[in-house]
Amino acid sequence: MECKRPDPVTKLPCGHSEPTGGKNTTTRKRVDREIVVTESIEGTLPTVKIICEKCKNHEATWVIRQTRAADEPATRIYQCTKCKHKWREY
Repeated sequence: MECKRPDPVTKLPCGHSEPTGGKNTTTRKRVDREIVVTESIEGTLPTVKIICEKCKNHEATWVIRQTRAADEPATRIYQCTKCKHKWREY
């Protein structure tokens, strides 16, 4: 007897089967997925006019991360567009 319930990712039957007697076995086909890795995210982040403490450049990119508990405010992380210096604003 084979399971007819589809896998939520592949939308194919899950491959689970129950023999009518003896040992219970489960088989499943392996799904290969392509993973895209980007070395740099330059050009994709928002920029802001802020002075870099290290090189005095007037532009930096920023991201917001929840670095502390959920009831605490988020942390804004800046990176200078010229010297790549990083700093935080809590």
